[in-house]
Amino acid sequence: MSATFTLIDPSTGRGFREVPRASVEEVDAAIARAVETQRGWAGLAPVARADALRRFARAVEEHVEELAQLEVLNSGHPIESARWEASHVAQVLNFYAGAPERLSGQQIPVAGGLDVTFHEPYGVVGIIVPWNFPMTIASWGFAPALAAGNAVVLKPAELTPLTAVRLGELAVEAGLPEGLFAVVTGSGSVVGQRFVEHPAVRKVVFTGSTEVGVEVAAGCARGLKPVTLELGGKSANIVFEDADLERAAAAAPGAVFDNAGQDCCARSRILVQRSVYDRFLELLEPAVREWRVGEPTLESTQMGPLISAGHRDSVAGFLDGADVAFRGTAPEGDGFWFAPAVVLAEPGDRIAQEEVFGPVVAVLPFDDEADGIRLANDTIYGLAGSIWTENLRRAVRVSRAVKSGVLSVNSHSSVRYWTPFGGMKASGLGRELGPDAAEHFTETKNVFFATDAS
Repeated sequence: MSATFTLIDPSTGRGFREVPRASVEEVDAAIARAVETQRGWAGLAPVARADALRRFARAVEEHVEELAQLEVLNSGHPIESARWEASHVAQVLNFYAGAPERLSGQQIPVAGGLDVTFHEPYGVVGIIVPWNFPMTIASWGFAPALAAGNAVVLKPAELTPLTAVRLGELAVEAGLPEGLFAVVTGSGSVVGQRFVEHPAVRKVVFTGSTEVGVEVAAGCARGLKPVTLELGGKSANIVFEDADLERAAAAAPGAVFDNAGQDCCARSRILVQRSVYDRFLELLEPAVREWRVGEPTLESTQMGPLISAGHRDSVAGFLDGADVAFRGTAPEGDGFWFAPAVVLAEPGDRIAQEEVFGPVVAVLPFDDEADGIRLANDTIYGLAGSIWTENLRRAVRVSRAVKSGVLSVNSHSSVRYWTPFGGMKASGLGRELGPDAAEHFTETKNVFFATDAS
């Protein structure tokens, strides 16, 4: 690889490493190796694939600190968050190591014989990973895909490839065949586009913006290949008057400022019942001002910098003309720092409709339950959301009425690797994680065995 691109440390704004930029020919070579390697991988006994994935998980566990330090440098994630993310990769691998021996088909009653189904791998799966959670989101794709007997070719984001590259090395060090899990660095217009176009890539998994996701889906449709899309979000945090307001206000900053708001699941709209609106804002202000933004290497830091100067400008643009109620603090000087902001908004405001992907939250009042549901659904997105209430019947009603793929009651939890994750509407297609994820990387084959003598 002759061409390269420069990685930037978001906390300093300075370049620190050159990374190869793959050509179309190099992408095709990686896919060709994956095709060859996948045949042998799929032919292994399920227990052998399971053991290999467990070895991979142990290798990740042994390198958690190394992976975390790479993520701090490359992505600006606080060190405690980065350690959790690296450990999460190992946990996902361990969970899906149980899948090869459980990918059982069905025996279907039929007349005149025996009918059975098999779950067969697609072959080669192309996975396109965003820059906001480079390790965790990669593992949601490659772990179940490998468990199901596929090979994986993975493209990390240009801005944040280091942990994905290291995971690819650890896979080989753990004994997975070379070429089975290939990490190819480069631009989306070359590497990602080739995944979509190449006939040997039989499924694509994409996480990123809705705009790019639409193009990925259109390209996959032309090749008649399935695609899983996890796209944008504008999730609502709905606070009813009967909620534990102190708890809801204390939890709100973490729900939107974690990872500097660079999270599709960020609860970037807080909808508060009008009768408690003023009181909630009074409780929210100190929680926001106490949110610790600082050097990612410090154990006490809760939020690091934004990923790039361009993204910082984009986030700042949402505050132009906005009614900013109050802000937190952030370091000054080098690095892509941005102080958390709370904006008082109306339903039609840009900040209440578009994904900011930064530490900015819009607060809107609502009148009653029906109005709260209407506002929660007043967006093209439908990824995640939270409902704060002490009324169980209301919690059930509202959770059924809000059009989002992942909801939490009196919590902001969005992702557990053992439960399904994905969005509705413009937030995506398909589901990741959960007990059925490995099946989503297989095709069902039906076979009938005639037993009648005639």
